[in-house]
Amino acid sequence: MSSAEPRTAGPDHLWSVDEHLEDVLTTVRPLEPIELQLLDAQGCVLVDDVTVPLSLPPFDNSSMDGYAVRVTDVSGASEEAPAVLEVVGDVAAGAAGLLRVGPGQAARIMTGAPLPPGAEAVVPVEWTDGGLGEGPVSAMRARSLAPEGADGHVRVYQPAEARAHVRAKGSDVEEGERALRAGTVLGPPQIALLAAIGRGTVLVRPRPRVVVMSTGSELVQPDEQLGDGQIYDSNSFALTAAARDAGAIAYRVGAVADDADTLRSTIEDQLVRADLLVTTGGVSVGAYDVVKEALSHVGDEDEPGAGVEFRKLAMQPGKPQGFGTVGADHVPLLALPGNPVSSYVSFELFVRPAIRTLMGLQDVHRPTVRATLAADRALSSPKGRRQFLRGAYADGVVRPVGGAGSHLVAALAQADSLIVVPEDTESVEPGAEVEVVLLG
Repeated sequence: MSSAEPRTAGPDHLWSVDEHLEDVLTTVRPLEPIELQLLDAQGCVLVDDVTVPLSLPPFDNSSMDGYAVRVTDVSGASEEAPAVLEVVGDVAAGAAGLLRVGPGQAARIMTGAPLPPGAEAVVPVEWTDGGLGEGPVSAMRARSLAPEGADGHVRVYQPAEARAHVRAKGSDVEEGERALRAGTVLGPPQIALLAAIGRGTVLVRPRPRVVVMSTGSELVQPDEQLGDGQIYDSNSFALTAAARDAGAIAYRVGAVADDADTLRSTIEDQLVRADLLVTTGGVSVGAYDVVKEALSHVGDEDEPGAGVEFRKLAMQPGKPQGFGTVGADHVPLLALPGNPVSSYVSFELFVRPAIRTLMGLQDVHRPTVRATLAADRALSSPKGRRQFLRGAYADGVVRPVGGAGSHLVAALAQADSLIVVPEDTESVEPGAEVEVVLLG
């Protein structure tokens, strides 16, 4: 799972955002490829290029319900002087042993049916009398109701050019062409293409399994009654949803009480279904920060090289962070702070790229743009810290949403971006150009 151990430094060292992210992405490696059935591969990343083994469509076929004809036989057709053609039979989708259309003849043809030999074009049924001799029709009658429509004669009221209403063989993609590139995330259209070229299985990197757990004896699950000093657990829901949005299969674990042994036991239980573990809360310097207590010395002689290091980062919000590996398989674990905004910003900066790396994607980061700051007053930022402020972005302009507090969940719900204030900048004036991370 991992190929490198995080670098270490003294307890007072202030790590940069980039240093911490580099350690995370150096340690996390893409999951091993597996062969999956098509529907099971949805959301997964394609490992190899896919080459088309047969052309699509595999034969010339009709794009309309109508009549397959020779161009010369209908060249002068009009309502006053329709072309009268002998109907030699039906050509339905999936038909084999095709009829041949000779001079003065036509074959009734259905959408998707192969163009019969001798035919050069298709005239829509609306341009004909449907073989019923009663003037133009709007649709074919069902064969069971009007079997005579498949033979006899049809009147055609408009001419047709060569190849009219014919889908040419290979017009979608030709045999030997590359249909999909390695690294493509398989969505419904890609699944459809694989099925269309006869692929029942495909080699992919599986969606990573991410286990999310929040810590804190004060946390209560939604729909339960709050007691004195208690709050609802929102972080585990937010981060589980964010992990799914990033492409993972995410599992939420109910809040774990402030007890180091309970947390260690819960983590051990979850390792069987985790490619990545995410905790939130308990990573600061308080007396009840049990994540640090439980995981600071998790590596032992049975798990050489495993362990979680806790750091202070030069960022706001999200200064306290933890990262390392746990268990015999060295499952990566990211320990995020407990304040809702801090945990969510930390997820976007560190966890989401880790998930996308596990998936085998090349571009693991959210897109960034430059935007003009629209604000009532200058934005202040602590010296030496990279600040991430919630923002609302539209048409090259970004507006701050809410304050800088790391507890402001309501403001976070209104944001679709993060405004980045660099470490060496203490004030940003309205109208200045800023970097914006797009979250949507």
